[in-house]
Amino acid sequence: MRRRILLADDHPIVRQGLRALLEKEAWTVVAEASDGKEAVALARQHQPDAAVLDLAMPVLNGLDAVKAIGQVSPKTSCIVLSVHDEPQYVLEALRAGAKGYILKSKAAQELYDALRETQAGNLYLSPSLSKVLVEAYLKKIELPEELLSPRERSVLQLIAEGHSTKEIATKLDLTTKTAESYRARIMEKLEIHNTAGLVRYAIRRGIIQP
Repeated sequence: MRRRILLADDHPIVRQGLRALLEKEAWTVVAEASDGKEAVALARQHQPDAAVLDLAMPVLNGLDAVKAIGQVSPKTSCIVLSVHDEPQYVLEALRAGAKGYILKSKAAQELYDALRETQAGNLYLSPSLSKVLVEAYLKKIELPEELLSPRERSVLQLIAEGHSTKEIATKLDLTTKTAESYRARIMEKLEIHNTAGLVRYAIRRGIIQP
């Protein structure tokens, strides 16, 4: 029986390439998303066996999309695609609930292995990341505490992407007053009181990509 998969990447050419790879094997692409919010909605609708998500997506990034998919479609195994091999990104993805992490440069060679392993209930990381994670462990790299709620992270991402309060309200189905309240709460929690500082924080935490 062919397994069902969701693809999420804001670049259509990447999705086309992944679809071409997968449809040669026993996979059916049931939906494609161009941002994280759309990916979560499609996962809720289709309940796919697996989802392959870009780490850097607009509206809702890959990390927060993985968390949300885990809630709306718990049987979906999420695999993150990324250009980043820094340990903080890998560790954040695993903490978010991802079952696999593949470097985009290796996707063509490693995607089948990642899907096979994650469907069997195992974790899969690009082999080149093993050294990175061992070094992180030896250096005792710890992830900082998560201070923001999922909705606050969504608002922060949109702020960091340059959206106005009104635009944020529209994208997240909020009133402008509520969006302003979230912005103020984020600044208070993070003790950051200017947009430039919020952008730097979002980059450090992998919420947006530099």
